[in-house]
Amino acid sequence: MLYVCADRGRQMPSLAAERALAEGRAFAERHELTIAVVVTDRYGEPDPGRRPGWLKVWELAAAGGIEAVLVRWPAAIAPVVVREYQDRETRWVRGHGVHVRYTWLL
Repeated sequence: MLYVCADRGRQMPSLAAERALAEGRAFAERHELTIAVVVTDRYGEPDPGRRPGWLKVWELAAAGGIEAVLVRWPAAIAPVVVREYQDRETRWVRGHGVHVRYTWLL
C-alpha cells in the first residue's frame, strides 16, 4: 500500500502528490514490492485518525490485508509539531504486523 498526503502548492497544486507517487513507486520497484492500493488524503488535518485515507490504512491493517504501508516521510502521517500522532499511528500499524517504510530519497 502506498499512502500519499501531500501539501498542495499554489502554482502547481498536484506536484507534491505526483512526486510522492513517483517516489513511492520507484521505492517499491527497487525493493521488489507490489503496490496493491494507493490511498490519498488532502493535506491539512493534523490528526491522521480524522482523515478518510488514513482510516482506510487502519481498515486494511486490521483486516490483515497489507504487509507494508509506504509513506514519503513521517510528516505525511502527521506534522512534526504533533509528533505524538506520528508515534501513535506507526505503533498502531506496526502492532497489526504492518511495516511502515519511508520512501523519500531511500
